[in-house]
Amino acid sequence: MPDTLPEKLPNLMYLNLSNNEFSGRIPASLRRLTKLQDLLIAANNLTGGVPEFLGSMSQLRILELGDNQLGGAIPPVLGQLQMLQRLKIKNAGLVSTLPPELGNLKNLTFLEISVNHLSGGLPPAFAGMCAMREFGLEMNGLTGEIPSVLFTSWPELISFQVQYNFFTGRIPKEFGMARKLKILNLFSNNLCGSIPAELGDLENLEELDLSNNLLTGPIPRSIGNLKQLTALALFFNDLTGVIPPEIGNMTALQRLDVNTNRLQGELPATISSLRNLQYLSVFNNYMSGTIPPDLGKGIALQHVSFTNNSFSGELPRHICDGFALERFTANHNNFSGTLPPCLKNCTSLYRVRLDGNHFTGDISDAFGIHPSLEYLDISGSKLTGRLSSDWGQCTNLTYLSINGNSISGNLDSTFCTLSSLQFLDLSNNRFNGELPRCWWELQALLFMDVSGNGFSGELPASRSPELPLQSLHLANNSFSVVFPATIRNCRALVTLDMWSNKFFGKIPSWIGTSLPVLRILLLRSNNFSGEIPTELSQLSQLQLLDLASNGLTGFIPTTFANLSSMKQAKTFPT
Repeated sequence: MPDTLPEKLPNLMYLNLSNNEFSGRIPASLRRLTKLQDLLIAANNLTGGVPEFLGSMSQLRILELGDNQLGGAIPPVLGQLQMLQRLKIKNAGLVSTLPPELGNLKNLTFLEISVNHLSGGLPPAFAGMCAMREFGLEMNGLTGEIPSVLFTSWPELISFQVQYNFFTGRIPKEFGMARKLKILNLFSNNLCGSIPAELGDLENLEELDLSNNLLTGPIPRSIGNLKQLTALALFFNDLTGVIPPEIGNMTALQRLDVNTNRLQGELPATISSLRNLQYLSVFNNYMSGTIPPDLGKGIALQHVSFTNNSFSGELPRHICDGFALERFTANHNNFSGTLPPCLKNCTSLYRVRLDGNHFTGDISDAFGIHPSLEYLDISGSKLTGRLSSDWGQCTNLTYLSINGNSISGNLDSTFCTLSSLQFLDLSNNRFNGELPRCWWELQALLFMDVSGNGFSGELPASRSPELPLQSLHLANNSFSVVFPATIRNCRALVTLDMWSNKFFGKIPSWIGTSLPVLRILLLRSNNFSGEIPTELSQLSQLQLLDLASNGLTGFIPTTFANLSSMKQAKTFPT
């Protein structure tokens, strides 16, 4: 930055050099700009710390130095800038405590010193900033309690954001006196105790995030007074009790997240009154009972998670009425009945988890075309029917698990177009026929489990010289062929499970050389014959080998003594 600026522009009042490539120190010559009111030099490559001479520039109203590489401490002399209204030193590499002298800035309305390396406490002397409106110290290393005196001294406060620090102690009940407050973010600290009922006095509050702390006790009923609130986040705490029915009074609420607490009881029926609700997350609690049948009626829910509770009964028929649902997880509950018909028309779905429930009904027409779908798990229920050809149009699908149902039919070319598929689990259903030839061309597939079905026929050869498959489960089917040569191309294979089929012929010696990272090899209960190939002893990572109940002859190779990774070994007669 040029030193000659004061000589050429001695009456300069406004200087904005932000978003450039200036480097070096902030020049001391700037102190000669005695009439300067606004100094904005953020987003450059400046170094050398925040200079103390800035404290002598008595006319400054705005000082923005952030997004540089300044480092160093915050000079206490900045507290002399009695005209200062806005101070922003975000992301500047500061390593400092907060000087109590900043509390002398009686005209300061905006303070942001976030994303630095601040330590120590929040000085009670900051109560002297009596004009404060927007206060942000997020993403630092601040400790200690939040001084309650601040909120009896800042009547104009509209935003208080100190998330991602290490503050301890209770949330001051005096927050309730900052009646103009719109944004209160205290998340990701170490705050403890209960949520003060006085927060319900903040009738202008629009955003409240207390998540990821150590809070205990109930959600106060007074929370229902926050009729302007659009986002309430209380997740990752240790809250108990129930979700209060007064939640239904929060008519502006769009986002409600109370996951990972110890909440009990039912989801209150009043939650169906929230006509603007888009995001509802109550997973990882101890909640029970049925979901209010009108939840979702006439609104456009986008994200719903009931996971890991003890909910029962049917899923609400209206939960996807707005066809806007993108993420829907209700796994590990006691839900029953059929899937909501409206799921079929939610074309924006990208993640669905309904596993670990007791759903029934025909799956044939339960889903439609979901071009954004990435993850689907509906395992462990009692679903019947066949898989629709529409699944082939879910081209972004990476994870599909429908194991443990009673789904049947021949798969033909289903899934052949799913080039992103990495995990496929169709085990323990009633599928039959041959495995589609194209499955062996899916270049992203890492895990395939088709065990416990009625598959038969051959495993077709792959045109690819190497497949990425790491885990292959073919057990408990009716395959009646020689050992599939296609498996030779799966050099990354870790688990190969072929037990309880009718595979016959010799166990190929190439297993020992072509599958170098194999750890589990299960060939039990087939019709293999001949001798055990000595090459299997080259599987240096093999931990489990089961060749029982076949027609093998000869001796166990003495070189098996080299299989040092084996988890358990039995001594066989030779």
